[in-house]
Amino acid sequence: MQAQTQWVTTSDQQRLYVKTWGNEAKPALVLVHGYPDNQEVWELIIQQLMQDFYVLTYDVRGAGKSSVPKRIRDYRLEQLSLDLESVVNAVLENRPFHLAAHDWGSIQSWESVTEPKFRDRILSYSTISGPCLDHAAFWMRQQFRQNKPRFFKQLAKSWYIAAFQLPVLAPTIWTLFTPEKWDKVLQQLEHQKDLPLNSHIASDGKHGIGLYRANFLPRLTRPRQRFAICPVQAIVLKQDNFVSPELIDEVPKWAENFQRVEIDANHWAILSQAELVAEEIKTFALKNN
Repeated sequence: MQAQTQWVTTSDQQRLYVKTWGNEAKPALVLVHGYPDNQEVWELIIQQLMQDFYVLTYDVRGAGKSSVPKRIRDYRLEQLSLDLESVVNAVLENRPFHLAAHDWGSIQSWESVTEPKFRDRILSYSTISGPCLDHAAFWMRQQFRQNKPRFFKQLAKSWYIAAFQLPVLAPTIWTLFTPEKWDKVLQQLEHQKDLPLNSHIASDGKHGIGLYRANFLPRLTRPRQRFAICPVQAIVLKQDNFVSPELIDEVPKWAENFQRVEIDANHWAILSQAELVAEEIKTFALKNN
């Protein structure tokens, strides 16, 4: 596969590394990666989608080849949404686009998907293993009142969120990971060998902790009402070790046009079940083109 590459400068002067794939005349599709990944995690998916879409990916701030902010507050959701806006304005100009995202890419993309200024710009949104933090906060509060076992089940899955708040220990742990060691972790989680290596895993893991520190406490303690401005598809991974499929139960309250599909896979299905995930993204986007 051949990609066109360019750099985009954000509103606060960070530099994001951007790639585009396929025929520019096709419908535009933006893919936003999660943590601790960079845009290379999408390449198996891109192989399936570039015949039908003009695909755009980018390393989010602090990941891959993009620049690393110095302050935790520079990872706020509001700024991440501005980053997406900077990228699509630079590459797509005024064109509308479809959006799909995984993990933290999905969490941050919800900020844009619930922003009125993106109405008629974002044509559809496929979210994978990344709830809107505001929606998740409302869901957790309801479960605590009505279904405490379900509340504590998700709390147990989210142990790493508390660990990532530790100022020295969390970044240090990531320095111990080599691409090969991280690959063994993914193999165990996904029950599949020969998955693509992340050569930036130590730095992606270390710097991306800022995403958690800048956003979780503010959003979970002071959730906002956030309504989707486009059709939303939740690709639910039934075996996800980190995000409970039950979190998606909250989404229909906030998305007028919503559909849910399920895949029997773990958290990194975009690697282990790339064809299935790509087909769901493709079908939903073309239906809402």
